[in-house]
Amino acid sequence: MSVLPTLTVRPAKAPDAPRVAAIYIASWNAGFVGLLPPRSLDAGQIARWERDICRPAPHRWWVVEAERSIVGFTGIRPCGDADAASLGELDTIAVHPEAWRQGAGRALMAVALAAFRQDRYRAAVLWTRRGYERAASFYGSTGWRPDGAVRRNGTEIRFRHALQPEQERASGEPP
Repeated sequence: MSVLPTLTVRPAKAPDAPRVAAIYIASWNAGFVGLLPPRSLDAGQIARWERDICRPAPHRWWVVEAERSIVGFTGIRPCGDADAASLGELDTIAVHPEAWRQGAGRALMAVALAAFRQDRYRAAVLWTRRGYERAASFYGSTGWRPDGAVRRNGTEIRFRHALQPEQERASGEPP
C-alpha cells in the first residue's frame, strides 16, 4: 500500500514561474498525446506564466506542494465568454504526470471552487480539448458537467460547475 504525500496549497508567486511552466509542459505533453503536438519549455513559456501568476485580483493562482516541491498549479479568473461573462473561469489546472492520481489535482480544485464561492460567482466554467478523456473524467468527478458550448471549430468543449444552487433555484436561472 502506497502512502500519499502530504500536500500543501499556497498562493503562487513570481519565483514559482519556472516550475509552473515546467509542469504545464510536462502535463501537456503527457496528457495530450495523440490530440495535440508536444510543446517545449523555453523562456517565453516561463515569462508567460510569470505574467499570469502576477496578475492582480480577481485573477488568482495557487500551487500545490508535495514534500516542499511544487507538483501542480491552478488559476481562476472572470469568464471571458460573452455568454457567460458573469461567471468565473478555471483558467488552468495542471499536475506533473509523476504526481497524477495522488490528490494534488483534487486539492487544487477544492481551493479553486472555494475561491469561486468566496467571490460569489453562481457558477464557473472551464474549457478542455474534446477527446481528452482523462481531464473529462477528473472534471466530472469534481462536479463539472459539459454545458454544450464549443469553440475552435468544435475541438474544445466547455464544462460548467454550479456553485450556489440555492441562489440559482430561487432566481429561476440555470446553473
